[in-house]
Amino acid sequence: MPHPALAKDHVAVITGGASGIGLAAAKKFQAMGLKLAIADFRQEALDAAAAQLGPDVLAIRTDVSVREDVEKLKDAVYERFGKVNVLMNNAGTDGAGPVLGSLDNWQRVIGTNLFGVVNGMQVFVPEMLMGIEPGLVINTGSKQGITTPPGDAGYNVSKAGVKVATEALAHELRNIEGATITAHLLIPGFVWTHLTKGDRTEKPAGAWTAEQTVDFMLASLERGDFYILCPDNDVDRATDEKRILWAAGDIVENRPPLSRWHKDFGDKFKAYLKG
Repeated sequence: MPHPALAKDHVAVITGGASGIGLAAAKKFQAMGLKLAIADFRQEALDAAAAQLGPDVLAIRTDVSVREDVEKLKDAVYERFGKVNVLMNNAGTDGAGPVLGSLDNWQRVIGTNLFGVVNGMQVFVPEMLMGIEPGLVINTGSKQGITTPPGDAGYNVSKAGVKVATEALAHELRNIEGATITAHLLIPGFVWTHLTKGDRTEKPAGAWTAEQTVDFMLASLERGDFYILCPDNDVDRATDEKRILWAAGDIVENRPPLSRWHKDFGDKFKAYLKG
């Protein structure tokens, strides 16, 4: 059975809903009979998505890093539909860069990826708790927020924050008597979206489509999974689990941070992965 919040005539709000995983989720929810509100910062992409989804969708340009924008989004959704059953905090961006890189880039990425999720939860969830129908919160994280590979440190920090915040929300919700809302962390693999395309025009063989990711998400929700750890065409579940365990082992075994990429531990990691 699908999650009870994913029911006909229920209302779903999706940030970052104009493309990629957000748009794929919107199409799937719509096919299930849900009413839709999508938000995105990019007006042209938002208009194109609204044209695909039809006249019944509510499409609102929103900067999720700005609290007032998220509050206006909530007000518009409740004015149009009267309720929210599904909140998918999916808006995201990348390019924060290294620790010693641009402060402006860090603030932009953390503002969207982390505070966008915090704003969504704080603005929508209290009112969702006042309803009597089942509710669902899905926050889009990243494997990079768990294994934190070198490169885009600010992005990793933002997605690590999403993981921690979503875990905390799930704990808080299960301790509210009578609450019928659950929270879940979507952890995509390599997905072909506007953020991962770069200069490429054809999907790499290793990438999943956004539609595959959403199908996996829905199957995971049916099982009641909190951690929706998505594979892709290059990396299977077993490999992801080993990478995650190795990252945690840096602390337990007192190895250098990011030892997977350290010259003294690279061969050990490869042997561990094979074993």
